Amino acid sequence: MSSSEKGKGLPKKGNVLHRQKQAVPEKKYAHSIAVALRAELGSTHGAVKVVMRWTGAGERTVKHWLAGTCGPSGSHLISLLGHSDQVLQTVLDGAGRSEALAPQQLLVLQGVLADTVAVIEKVLRR
Repeated sequence: MSSSEKGKGLPKKGNVLHRQKQAVPEKKYAHSIAVALRAELGSTHGAVKVVMRWTGAGERTVKHWLAGTCGPSGSHLISLLGHSDQVLQTVLDGAGRSEALAPQQLLVLQGVLADTVAVIEKVLRR
């Protein structure tokens, strides 16, 4: 890089490049993940073991997640997203992307409705 190119990069500090939605505060994030995990798994020691199995995280770490004192990050969060529909919905809601699950939810609903129609038809044939 020549000396004339050095001064043409991004500013080092002080300027906001884009006005974006404010990031979710860490405490709110941790609390939201805890609520999602407890809604799906409960708050028993069995829930701790399930989350440990899903993520490979230690018991103490998972207990902090379930208590809402800390939230998972990186690969642990990705593992949770792969196993927990509640956590996935929570993260999408937090990112302002809750509509991203709509097609999947419609397919699930379609299956439930098909099963319901089958039961109704069976009862009516009696």
